[in-house]
Amino acid sequence: MSSFNDRLRDECLNKHWFLSLDDARSKIEAWRTDFNETRPHTSLGFMTPTKFASSAGTNSDR
Repeated sequence: MSSFNDRLRDECLNKHWFLSLDDARSKIEAWRTDFNETRPHTSLGFMTPTKFASSAGTNSDR
């Protein structure tokens, strides 16, 4: 979990000025979507978390 928090801080929170609560929500959501749906993760076999989660239910090894 600390890796996620570190990345959120380094890649989003420290790079943007938030002009309002809605602006903060929008920018953080865009970062979260990229993190979960676009960016492959080495710890998940170079799959995105979304793809890994959807394949976990169909993999007979799990």
